[in-house]
Amino acid sequence: MAYVPQDVLDRIAALEREVRTLRGRSQMRPALNQVLNGDVVIGEGGRLILRDPDGTPVFETGQSPSVGDYYTAMSRDSGEVAFAIGANSYPNDDAPRQMVRMWDRNRNVIVMDDYYSDEFLGRPWMPAQLHPTERQFYTGTSYEPAWVGTTAAHNAVLYVRTSTFANTGGAQVRVVLTHDGTETTLDEWDCPAGQWTGHTVEHPLDGLRFLSYFQLRIDHRAKSANQNCETRLYSAWTRNTFTADEAPDVPVTETANAASAAPVTALAAKLAEEA
Repeated sequence: MAYVPQDVLDRIAALEREVRTLRGRSQMRPALNQVLNGDVVIGEGGRLILRDPDGTPVFETGQSPSVGDYYTAMSRDSGEVAFAIGANSYPNDDAPRQMVRMWDRNRNVIVMDDYYSDEFLGRPWMPAQLHPTERQFYTGTSYEPAWVGTTAAHNAVLYVRTSTFANTGGAQVRVVLTHDGTETTLDEWDCPAGQWTGHTVEHPLDGLRFLSYFQLRIDHRAKSANQNCETRLYSAWTRNTFTADEAPDVPVTETANAASAAPVTALAAKLAEEA
């Protein structure tokens, strides 16, 4: 006949055995609060959220429950986002295609890729190398460089600000970009005589890829023989795009490669369907 515990001592002994079993299991490796081997998978719209002691989310990754986009965000214990990957990772955020951004403590974006151009860094802005030549002060009537330099392309748009003084007859100035042996005049303008003429050039770096090297020149010339002109450089950097129209054209080689790969991609897709 089976033994049935009847008194309190038997019940206490049984509870003690269960407590010892549970305590032993909590000491086993791996502990129940660790993953020492294998994967932890959160799928089908789930999220992983870490909160500080007062409940503020300081790390989140997964799918947004409101709009369905996937994102990763790291926040300070104040709740302000410090780093984010993906759309809608910041309140009222409409960032495109898994954009990467970092904020300072004053909520300024200090590091990001470009909003309108997938190819380039957005921030920080990077300086463009331009150095004066002996012809910065010049009396010839044919173009000669006043400033030259070679720069790696970090951002999508070139910004150059100059000021030129022209004597009798006036002067002309141009900005020339050279890449892979091809010269492109980005802008050219006239400078009236007897005054300083300021001018700003803002131009997308068409045909370049991220970290492609390009040479930049600021050429000038006097319109009248034996009359001087002088060109000074105030600013030269590359910046992020402000509008979609500023996004640079993709390199010709990339366009050609994409066109040649299209028939192959279509054929592969068709074969996959038939299989």
